[in-house]
Amino acid sequence: QLKKLDQAVSAAHTFFVANPQHLQMREDIEKYRRMSGVKSDNFRDLEATPHWEAYETGVRHYNADEYLQAVARLEESLTEALAALDECRALCEGPLEDEDEEEEDMQPGLYEAIAAHYIQVLKCRQQCVLEIATKPGRISATEDFIPSHLDLLQFAYDQVGNQALAAECAASYLLFYPTDEPMLEKMKQYRTELGEDTAVTPRESIRHYVQRSLMEKKLIYYAVEHLGGTFDDPDLWTPDELIPENLKEKHREDQEKQKQETLDVEEREKRGPLPFEGIAVTMDSRRMNGTQRVVFDRVLTESECKDLLQLTKAAGEAGDGYRARRSPHTPHERFEGLTISKAMQLAQNGDVDWRDAKLLLQASEKSRKIIESYFTPGKKLHFSFTHLVCRTAVDEEQEGRMDLSHPVHADNCLLDPEGQECWREPPAYVYRDYSGILYLNDDFQGGGLFFTEMDTVTVTAEVHPKCGRLVAFSSGKENPHGVWAVSRGRRCAIALWYTHSQEHAEQERVKAEELLEQRAMEQDRPDGERQGSDHSGRSSSELPDPSGGARPTSRRHKPGSDRTQHPKELRARDEF
Repeated sequence: QLKKLDQAVSAAHTFFVANPQHLQMREDIEKYRRMSGVKSDNFRDLEATPHWEAYETGVRHYNADEYLQAVARLEESLTEALAALDECRALCEGPLEDEDEEEEDMQPGLYEAIAAHYIQVLKCRQQCVLEIATKPGRISATEDFIPSHLDLLQFAYDQVGNQALAAECAASYLLFYPTDEPMLEKMKQYRTELGEDTAVTPRESIRHYVQRSLMEKKLIYYAVEHLGGTFDDPDLWTPDELIPENLKEKHREDQEKQKQETLDVEEREKRGPLPFEGIAVTMDSRRMNGTQRVVFDRVLTESECKDLLQLTKAAGEAGDGYRARRSPHTPHERFEGLTISKAMQLAQNGDVDWRDAKLLLQASEKSRKIIESYFTPGKKLHFSFTHLVCRTAVDEEQEGRMDLSHPVHADNCLLDPEGQECWREPPAYVYRDYSGILYLNDDFQGGGLFFTEMDTVTVTAEVHPKCGRLVAFSSGKENPHGVWAVSRGRRCAIALWYTHSQEHAEQERVKAEELLEQRAMEQDRPDGERQGSDHSGRSSSELPDPSGGARPTSRRHKPGSDRTQHPKELRARDEF
């Protein structure tokens, strides 16, 4: 507003770097790029540290095969990172921070106080690598930040024909991972090219860094073993022999747990058949060019899809689970949806058929069992959130449309395309483990699901909606996905998210199931004892409005007095 475009652009760019999924800021950035008074230099990150700015620029040159430019910026980044590391380590010096100030009776002796102080300083120094490896605006560090510089540099130097420096970087990398077979093969290649008599030594700065870090780790692990306490080792490259035997068991358990969680889909598929007959696996991870992805068909019948679509017609009148009718992702579509509890409220009020509301629970539970048996057999998946969603194209706003129905994102982390990272931290739903979409129709244009690489641009697979098709995938950075624009018609589906964490289980579902049980009991009573359980009345125990949570609900509409009542006779429906 003050016409200071250079400062406005820098501020917008700084915010967007830390919040790459912010749709409004993305549009503002594009607007600034088109303005004549804006220069490319104005798009700078005001919070960027020197080593991160150089690192990201170097990686961009590297990915564009511009290796000369990549070498210059990556070398700059490595130098600045080591300088920032030394500065951080210096700040670890200072008075002892007493973690148990309340325990005044437990005063340590002189030697204990000295040991505690020194251990605290050592642990602080070790954690400095996480600080320099954390991008400004984030709370999660990039793994192997220092070794990754050396890996990129050795390849870049090799590409520009400087085998001597490539070999030096490879030798430096092997200080971190001495048994890395690909790098050992590269070292053999460099020695052959340079001649066996040519001395190849690691960089002195890296040798000093590794030796100093290993000595500090040795002291810390000794203290943990003999004096108690804990130590969260920030490095993946710590040698196994450095860890005391009594601490290795926990280390092995953590590794085994991680290995179990990353089993291939193909291996898990061999463990047993799907829990329902007639369901077909149409596409697996291999056919979808990714990991932890699958498409099932015939999960619902045509009649079940029609019944659930009947339920969606109430969404426009009942509110959509968001603050407004328009889509939260694009102004070119109208967004309508029902949560589990809202569907039960509508059934209580007589706005929808109880059997349709019950079908929503049954269809989502069937999907959960299928996904659990395929991806995590023997390990319970809990519902995290269930949302019956329809996206309708706004006819008068489709001309010249360039956006998506839902921008590319990951379900449990914040996708950062420029940094090729996905930060598993709030406000992302970090507890989500698996996601699913159960489609109800295909009589519309656009609206297909697509998966991409981390760059959010390279499409690796597409899924076209149709009745009864269930697409499921792990919720992490390995599966960035988006939805093509719905250009005509109305696309409806049940969006499903699951978690292994019981504490994050969907509470609305528990209330909905209790309400269904109560209604079943009322149906079993004699007619005279029932209390308004038919469509024409309201149950005496009404489900409360869903509280806040991740999806604020819009204002309820009072059902009209002239609403048509559902017929009492049963309709034909295929059973699960």
